Amino acid sequence: MQGTNTGGVAPRPTSAKPRRGMRRCATAAAPFLVVGALVYGGMYVKPVVKDVDLRPAVVERGDYMYGAVALGAGRLLAVGSNGKIWTSDVPAIDWRAARSPLDSTLQDVAAWDARRAVAVGDRGAVIVSGDGGQRWTRVAAPLSKVANKLLQVAAIPGGGAWAVGEAGAVLKSADYGHSWVRARAEQDIAWNGVAVQGERVWLVGEFGNISFSDNGGASWKQQSSPVRGSLMAVAFRDAMSGIAVGVDGVVLATSDGGASWTRRPLAAKDHLYDVVWDGARWLAAGDKGLVAAAAPDAADWRVLDIRDNDRRWHTAIVALPQGAVLAGASLLAFK
Repeated sequence: MQGTNTGGVAPRPTSAKPRRGMRRCATAAAPFLVVGALVYGGMYVKPVVKDVDLRPAVVERGDYMYGAVALGAGRLLAVGSNGKIWTSDVPAIDWRAARSPLDSTLQDVAAWDARRAVAVGDRGAVIVSGDGGQRWTRVAAPLSKVANKLLQVAAIPGGGAWAVGEAGAVLKSADYGHSWVRARAEQDIAWNGVAVQGERVWLVGEFGNISFSDNGGASWKQQSSPVRGSLMAVAFRDAMSGIAVGVDGVVLATSDGGASWTRRPLAAKDHLYDVVWDGARWLAAGDKGLVAAAAPDAADWRVLDIRDNDRRWHTAIVALPQGAVLAGASLLAFK
């Protein structure tokens, strides 16, 4: 037997080929149909022109905000990839681009008030603004023959500022960032973070190094560190109480101005890149969306679950009157 028994009814063919004459007629008529369609389109079909916004997005794919700071009057200022500068109002984050005088990546930004700010970055870049971040001017800073990436800057009341970076760079300004001098000699180390309380200055960097000055940088002394991995940031809430954070989830605390540092446990091993005191608690941020918090005594640190679907890195955390903003590979606001 071949095929299937259909009860005596022949199966219908699935397709029927046209007879040769029909196929020849259809083929001969095809050019006339095409020409007719083109003539009709030219006479009766009119093109519609739509407005298309070809301007690039303010924050483009691949843009990173390495540094951010809160200005007065509820405004944010951020800097990052290729010298880009952004400003925004909070809590509704709606970034606007500001004109930058350079194209090298900016690593950090700090502000004295709602108008005056300073940013630092690659190739020894230092720029200042006097109008809340709308216009910027590049200023000269001491350069090294080895490396010139400036990684962090801190602004202090009265127009003072400190900037740190590669090749042991420790720079100081006393005129709102318009001129800079070296505050210590170059050395084979990167200083990643700086914190200032009056004349007291702390530096943290590679290999667990912590350095301290109690006379505005006139002299320095090494402070004992319990770790050998890189420390990335440091913050003090007063002259005695401070926190340093670093790679592999390291958190160090001091209550005696840095004379001694103690490691605090954290249930995460991802790198931490920044730490701030927001007036009520310590906040730290880093790799893979990690955000941690602690009470003023900094004894117990807990990981905050602020958003499960964003596990990107953040290099800056900005404390706001209500909550905080994380900046880096993404921008997140939380309370």
